Amino acid sequence: MYTDSRLPAQPSAQLQPGQAGEALARLMAKRVNGVTEEYRDCQSAALRRLDALISPHSRTSTTLPVEGALQRAPHTFLPPDEAGYTRLRQLDTSLNMIEAAFPQVSTDIEVCRLTSRMLEEAWRSRALTPSREEQEATDCACPLCRRLPVPPERALSDYGWRQSAGRPLTTKTWPHRRELDSVLTGGWSWTRQMNDFERDLGHRHRFEDDILVFHEYKRVIDTIDTTRLTQHVEDRLAENFSTNSARALVSGLFAAHKRSVDEYWLRQHDSGTVKLPQTNPLSQSSYSLLQMLDCLFWHVSPDTELWQEEHLASLLLCRVIDDMADVRVDALTGEISNFWLADMPAHTKALYAACAIALVKYGCTPEAHSPMWNTWLMTTTIVWMGLTGRHALWFDGITDGLPPAQDCPLCDLQPNPCTGILTHGTTLTITPRPTAPALSARTAELSARCKAQYPRTWPLFDAELHAFEALHGPWHGNTDSTWEILRRTYIAAVEASSAAPSPDRARQIQQDAGAVGSEMFHTLHDRQTGREDTTLLAYMFGCAHPHFLWNATGYRPTRLAGDWLDG
Repeated sequence: MYTDSRLPAQPSAQLQPGQAGEALARLMAKRVNGVTEEYRDCQSAALRRLDALISPHSRTSTTLPVEGALQRAPHTFLPPDEAGYTRLRQLDTSLNMIEAAFPQVSTDIEVCRLTSRMLEEAWRSRALTPSREEQEATDCACPLCRRLPVPPERALSDYGWRQSAGRPLTTKTWPHRRELDSVLTGGWSWTRQMNDFERDLGHRHRFEDDILVFHEYKRVIDTIDTTRLTQHVEDRLAENFSTNSARALVSGLFAAHKRSVDEYWLRQHDSGTVKLPQTNPLSQSSYSLLQMLDCLFWHVSPDTELWQEEHLASLLLCRVIDDMADVRVDALTGEISNFWLADMPAHTKALYAACAIALVKYGCTPEAHSPMWNTWLMTTTIVWMGLTGRHALWFDGITDGLPPAQDCPLCDLQPNPCTGILTHGTTLTITPRPTAPALSARTAELSARCKAQYPRTWPLFDAELHAFEALHGPWHGNTDSTWEILRRTYIAAVEASSAAPSPDRARQIQQDAGAVGSEMFHTLHDRQTGREDTTLLAYMFGCAHPHFLWNATGYRPTRLAGDWLDG
């Protein structure tokens, strides 16, 4: 067995050059737990309920298989260069210290070692190996590829929304910590609160679990002394051990390592030493594996759920949604782990994007939220991104006319938790969607307001409310605040799409989405209506026709140039 003398004799070092991905795939396959019986029963109950609302005369369906990422071997990459081996040695020194103190997280540490080495290998392969031509979408006649959007023209100035600090929230989520007063940590604690309503695990105010935030965003949250905070966390760990706290340190080390690798290769590109393409060498499996540590412990979950297949699928698809929104700026800044830039067929990318939409739909069903603690992640993610000005939902969603809703495969995607996306695979089903026969009182009020103020958009909006209540059941949210948000986001974008294309109008709507989020975000914390409001907004932002989320999948690699690094 090959051992590189430049690395400590850890299991991850006993590898042939370029084989970290295969070792990580084996480790993941060994650790993943199959779907729980309770979760499977809840999914079946949701589908039976929805099936009863579909007309017997319209039950024709199309199925699209999605291969499990671990079923296919990851690409073999070039080994790291000398600088990469130096970074890996430094990382190993820190990981060894944590492992000696907290052997409970030895698996997490091995995942970090393998992922970091795979990251180094992928970057070097990108820099030195000619990229392959991607299979054209026109080669595939499936209903998804036929609807892939044409990406709009963009310029560097269009990406101010991607600044990591986001816009400050008017209503403070954690008022006693001013440096945490941003949409980043606002959304963080909000997701925990949504999960903790029934089963309070005490994670809402565990700052030590969020150490990775301070590594990843140290550039833009400049009031935080990361060295002091890291020492504080380590001292707290010595006093009061928390497995999740130790995991957060591991994740924080990976975030810092990833930052250093990204910056190293971007400097090489800037100096002319290498020429980085706007694509990356990741395959379906290597993309999924590389993302796992980046999100596996990103949202704290109980130990009993950490390696559950349903949990991992949710984490991966949340990352896919983030990558869909950031695709063009990721190509510009050099981010390697964007799935739309990856070296895989357009059909596979379209399937992943459709899986994300199907999971948003599943998250709108009440059955989705009882079996596990961390089940609000997708719904809160899509709403949080839509209300911060970071997401391309409105920005890239202003299309030249609305696509027809009749026989739309995206509208007719069945809700699906996509739990096999890493392991055995999953199957997407396209069949005429169910609709509620009548709207409940509060939803009918939303429809009436739209009819009075936006009569051109009302037929579409009303139809989507009927589809939403079929998924969710009667809605009991806050009519006033939800209407104000929808009026300035989804409805504004539909109205703009019905007129002539206008980049300036698209930008105005995208910026106002961040403004209304700043004004109204606090309403989503309401214990009585917050979950209801969040679910409806998630549906409208992620699933509703004309699918502004889907419009973020377009990518034109040669239309942007420059060097603007936010990360």
